Amino acid sequence: MKNATIQTSELAKALSLPHIVTLYIGAVIGSGVLLIPGMAAEMAGPASILAWLFMTILVLPMAITMGLLSARHPSSGGVSTFVRLAFGDRYGNMVGWFFLLSVPVGAPIVAVTASHYVAVLLQWSQLQVYLAAGLILFVVVAMNIFGLKVASRVQTIVVSLIVAILVLAVLAALPHAKASHFTPFAPHGWLSIVQVAGLLFWCFIGWEAVTHLSEEFVDPEKNAVRGVLWSAAIVALLYFAVALVTVATHSYGEGRSEASLSVMVQLSLGPIGGWLVGATALFICVATVNAYIGAASRIAYALAREGTAPRWFGRVHAKYGTPVGGLLFLSICFCFVLLVLAMGWIDLTRLIQFPNATFFATYIGGCLAGVRLLKNSRYSRLSAWTSLIVTGGLYPFLGWSALYPLVIVGVLLIWEFKRSKASL
Repeated sequence: MKNATIQTSELAKALSLPHIVTLYIGAVIGSGVLLIPGMAAEMAGPASILAWLFMTILVLPMAITMGLLSARHPSSGGVSTFVRLAFGDRYGNMVGWFFLLSVPVGAPIVAVTASHYVAVLLQWSQLQVYLAAGLILFVVVAMNIFGLKVASRVQTIVVSLIVAILVLAVLAALPHAKASHFTPFAPHGWLSIVQVAGLLFWCFIGWEAVTHLSEEFVDPEKNAVRGVLWSAAIVALLYFAVALVTVATHSYGEGRSEASLSVMVQLSLGPIGGWLVGATALFICVATVNAYIGAASRIAYALAREGTAPRWFGRVHAKYGTPVGGLLFLSICFCFVLLVLAMGWIDLTRLIQFPNATFFATYIGGCLAGVRLLKNSRYSRLSAWTSLIVTGGLYPFLGWSALYPLVIVGVLLIWEFKRSKASL
């Protein structure tokens, strides 16, 4: 089995523009499209549409900033490489570990979410839910072992299904839209729009994940920004269409907000709509997990290459050119997190706060790097500064979970001190 041996080598370049677009869409469109439109409409009424429009415009500079940095500095280190170039190795390593320690917790949460949607339809037990979540993670890890070309082809199919189902949901609900559902327009006051905008920010996180795959882009200088622009336009249209029709059909309130998409679809399709939304949830979660596992395994590889992670993190499959060391690390973490959840030692609501905080810290680092590295264009600088102001302004509202990245920093500083002391 000579072909199955593992060694350190270069990652294979396999991602063309269509693959990049589908990876971006899969990373950004998460379970939020199933939950947030109804919740936002309940909080702000029809005026929530303005919040969607506002956030769609506001997060575009963030996406463009990540695309520009990927085009100029393609690397499996992604955001950590940008921070390393801007501020040095210490801070780059910190951001790399922020992202790496987000995915081992975040991916199982997404997989369990997908399993719960299917479990409602098939009346599964809790054990079956966690076994199905484990199966989802196993399949995605296996796809990534065979290479991003395989994983991205699957991603293209899955994202195409997501887009098709969401478009079908919107079109099926249109006959039930009424102008009367837009009055009163702001029943909870205009301030509620700002409050909803903060909630909507979570629907647009994901641009940082694909930066870690940029070393495997075909012609990154040309395709990175184009991929961002195409995917941002598609994501914005899908989110806005779902949110608009949710309001137009009044598929929210009275305990229906968290299942607003299902309510909306069932207006025309009946019970089959529940199955359709269940399938959508599964596809969305698989696409998200695929994007983040691919990204996290690459940052593990990059940290090992920099000498700030165990050497086995940097092992690459000889035949497929994939970072199997990072995938092995993630797999071990997934087993542990699923066990913790299955045993009831912590619930999803509390657990999800930790990866949210580290993702936010990753964005702040990337935006700071963009301010320093993107100086040759006024529009590039404007994108970076806008992104920094948005992310920095929202970070304090994370609450106690905002301390999680600081704990990681403390551990890394202690480890760095001990390593430097041992080398004396």
